[in-house]
Amino acid sequence: MNLLKVLLVNKFHYLKGGSERYYFTLAETFEKLGHKVIFFSMRDDKNIECEQSKYFVSNSSVSGNIKSKLNMLFHIAYKKETYKKMKALCETEKPDLVILNLVHKQLTCSVIDAIKSYNKDLPIFWTMHDLICVCPSYTMLDGNGNICEKCLHGDFSNCKKNKCAHGSKLMSILSTYEANSIKKNGWYNMVDLFICPSNFYKNKLIESKFTTRKIEWIRNPLPLDTNYELNDHDDKYILYFGRLSKEKGIKTLIDAMKDKNYKLKVLGTGPLYFELEDYIGMNNLSNVELCGFKSGEELTNYIKNSRCVVLPSEWYENGPYSAMEAMALGKPLIVSNLGGLPELVDNNINGYVYNDKKELSLALDKMITLDNDSYNNMCQESLNRAKTLFNPKEYVKKLLSFIK
Repeated sequence: MNLLKVLLVNKFHYLKGGSERYYFTLAETFEKLGHKVIFFSMRDDKNIECEQSKYFVSNSSVSGNIKSKLNMLFHIAYKKETYKKMKALCETEKPDLVILNLVHKQLTCSVIDAIKSYNKDLPIFWTMHDLICVCPSYTMLDGNGNICEKCLHGDFSNCKKNKCAHGSKLMSILSTYEANSIKKNGWYNMVDLFICPSNFYKNKLIESKFTTRKIEWIRNPLPLDTNYELNDHDDKYILYFGRLSKEKGIKTLIDAMKDKNYKLKVLGTGPLYFELEDYIGMNNLSNVELCGFKSGEELTNYIKNSRCVVLPSEWYENGPYSAMEAMALGKPLIVSNLGGLPELVDNNINGYVYNDKKELSLALDKMITLDNDSYNNMCQESLNRAKTLFNPKEYVKKLLSFIK
């Protein structure tokens, strides 16, 4: 295939989370393979510098200043500024392929109108980092934080009724309006290919019939400079790292560790932090330690020295980078049987998959009491799977094969 100019679109142009890690990994890998990469995003003081920043649209956020909040309030479904600047960028740069990532609310689907107005035959791929195409609040959780599929087949009024978007009546009304506007305008049927990082997401989106277009599954890649290494030793603690919120299941994990003569270290911040701190204190859980937010080399060392990493999620996780990073460092996983998580674990081979609290407790017991040879084999299996599954160059090659 000839070398291409690839336009990557994402509402954040800095390392905010897993979606942005994917976005920048994709850019780096395309360029490593000789392709040219250009960007389209939203303006922000935290942005990484790039040549296309003059085309970026004004900031829009519920957590921003008053101007930013009003920008979202009045342009949540369609942003004329996005249309104008995206079309100008396309006319100047003339991309051969567009890959959308997170665009809802801040950029809006006006990006699709602009691209097709510039060239109706320009291929558009869209990576599904969440389920916002079938759930206005994107998490498939209701206002009480429970898994909900009521909007799956296009009746988005449930989001407004149940205040599913951040528990906010206003955000739920706006999110419902956005979802109905997209459906009415048929923008999802203007995209050439939807890419899912998990087979679970692919099947869920196919079940919803939200688009007539093709949906494929490719696992997310790890960055090119990922250091794959075996760490088959441990400092006698179980590790959780990530956001401390209800859907992440961290309280369930803490409960499962109550009767264990083994440490649990919890890394991260979030809305549950102080509630968990009180809970640990009231129950005298001396084996559970809240360590706060960690990143970089400090986080890496926590992973390397752990017995295993647990992802006790109680919602439809996709293919989280936390699990991928742990595997690349040769660590076994214990994961809930939800979303794309069980696709990363061969039960009893590189970790354990559990269905309920009782099975989680049993999985922890098995992991803690593994003999050295069995534990070393499990670490090696995690590392081997990471090397095979998360190769960025193979990812891009497969992605490009879909253009044909």
